[in-house]
Amino acid sequence: MGKSAVVRASREGKSERQELETVRTRPAEEAARSLDRIIHERTRLGIISALAVNATLSFNELKKLVGASDGNLSVHARKLEDAGYIACTKSFAGRLPKTEFRLTTPGRRALEHYLDHMEALIRATREG
Repeated sequence: MGKSAVVRASREGKSERQELETVRTRPAEEAARSLDRIIHERTRLGIISALAVNATLSFNELKKLVGASDGNLSVHARKLEDAGYIACTKSFAGRLPKTEFRLTTPGRRALEHYLDHMEALIRATREG
């Protein structure tokens, strides 16, 4: 469940669990429209997934894992960082710059909600 769904749920007095139940019962098309678009994009999902199973990854490690160019990775990582889903730490190893990424607690929660949402969407599609 994305940020907008969480905001909508809290505005309507629903818990996240109640909102997830709504996702499970509404038509698959509507559920697909309410996916967390920040995570749903392929490269960003790759970044989040890679960081979910690694404590930290360097820029180059992450670039290799997701198969992105420097510029592409930078843009997508910035979008995730702006959303609060990942944290970026810049330092120097000697004279060489070092950029490391890690998944934040809100990022892990967002990924879990996203995965729950996708599972509900798959179930709704198979049952429909």
